[in-house]
Amino acid sequence: MGTFSVLDYAIFIAYAFLILFVGLFVSRNKGTDKTSQDYFLASKSLAWWAIGSSIIASNISAEQFIGMSGSGFAIGLGIASYEFVAAASLIFVAVFFLPIYLRANIYTMPQFLEIRYDKRVKTIMAFFWMLVFIFVNLTSILYLGALALNKIMEIDMFWSIIALAVFAGVYSIYGGLKAVAITDFIQVIFLIGGGLLTTFVALNAYADGGGFFAGFEKLLAEVPEKFDLILSKEDPNYKYLPGIGVILGGMWVSALYYFGCNQYIIQRALAAKSLPEAQLGLVFAGLLKILLPLIVVIPGIVAFAMQAPLEKPDQAYPWLMHNFIPSGVKGIAFAALVAAIVSSLASMVNSISTIFTMDIYKEYIVKDASEKRLVGVGRLCGLLSLVIAVVLAPLLGNLDQAFQFIQEFTGFVSPGALAIFLVGFFWKHANAAGAIAAAIGTFVFSLIMMLALPEVSFLDRMGYVFLLCVLLMVLFGLKSPVSEKAIVIDKTLFRTTTLFKVLSICIIGILSCIYYIFW
Repeated sequence: MGTFSVLDYAIFIAYAFLILFVGLFVSRNKGTDKTSQDYFLASKSLAWWAIGSSIIASNISAEQFIGMSGSGFAIGLGIASYEFVAAASLIFVAVFFLPIYLRANIYTMPQFLEIRYDKRVKTIMAFFWMLVFIFVNLTSILYLGALALNKIMEIDMFWSIIALAVFAGVYSIYGGLKAVAITDFIQVIFLIGGGLLTTFVALNAYADGGGFFAGFEKLLAEVPEKFDLILSKEDPNYKYLPGIGVILGGMWVSALYYFGCNQYIIQRALAAKSLPEAQLGLVFAGLLKILLPLIVVIPGIVAFAMQAPLEKPDQAYPWLMHNFIPSGVKGIAFAALVAAIVSSLASMVNSISTIFTMDIYKEYIVKDASEKRLVGVGRLCGLLSLVIAVVLAPLLGNLDQAFQFIQEFTGFVSPGALAIFLVGFFWKHANAAGAIAAAIGTFVFSLIMMLALPEVSFLDRMGYVFLLCVLLMVLFGLKSPVSEKAIVIDKTLFRTTTLFKVLSICIIGILSCIYYIFW
């Protein structure tokens, strides 16, 4: 069972051909050249199921399968709070963020900042996002994905990185957002189905063939310390998950920024047929989010309970697959893992090219560029971003828990960015000077606190920096008149459908039960 069988290879190759076929089929021109709206916003034609599945496929990558399983091994179920808080935050974003974005009719998050503030704020944040997306997110996804290929199939790290980049780039660079979103729907089927199958097999093996529930009961009995959602101050991992602050503090900053202000995620909602369709897509993603700890955290706890001989926690998921997943199932499970990696790579590349093309190239380089030229530039930018990530990915080899690395460095951007958006939404005196101060302040405050107060958890630090950035914006805006660009809030703006309300209540109810049981 330790190696791939012919059946495993056949299943995986069939999956790869299916994704490439669908991606390239959706990408065809149908007799006319793509416009920028076709390429970057899928002609504004996405349905709720495509939006929700694409958000999950984009969000769940090697950093979850490999990185979060590693944190599950090292920390336990507490790391699942990232998923649970995200599920709740998606409801908040759907109700309060999406109506404002869709009414503004934008392509990118920086474009919204220009509408609300000015061109300076847009440009600063566009460059910030480009740097973070390329040098942190895209690079880490490639590295962790290659690590999985290396540990499971024993493919050299360099060639693993190249293979993943080529696979994701072939259809995403050519086809744009529609190709990404439609293939993401297929990827999610593999991701959820294959991921659950891996968890079932791992728990069954842990229970000596007793099945999923017997394995879970044995885990609860033998490693109860791994099932605390809220860690005490005495816990050595408190610095990663600082107690009650996890669900009342900085993690909300991380989640609201990631799902509400992040081009990488919100671009799917911008491409929706309508606002209700976009909102339903986000609540669908929230429901799927609740499932994910079963797929990406429990396997790490199983590996810990089995006393896996690992050099570092991030090897937990590959170790399980290599040693316990049987022939046939291994091909499906591996396809699920690669689906998560490739879909995230494709989405990240698309978002990078959208921001560069619409906010930098069209704004500063060729202002009157044709639609065909914009699509061409988007494709070239996507290619170059992948090349940069391929070069940098091997440098991440010394990381212990890559998931924590990604969260901490993204945390330098998220407090200020969230402050800029939220204050801009709901305070009419917010101005461009305050937004620029917050954009700079988020880095300055974060760096000062990291150096001066290293004992403060980065999640708590994000909460404090967010409050400081809000205060900074308030100080800049107090003596300013009401901004001419202030958002007009009316009674109808935040209305939602009955189905959306019912599903939202279901999510909150499920989360309440989970925290009550595992507090």
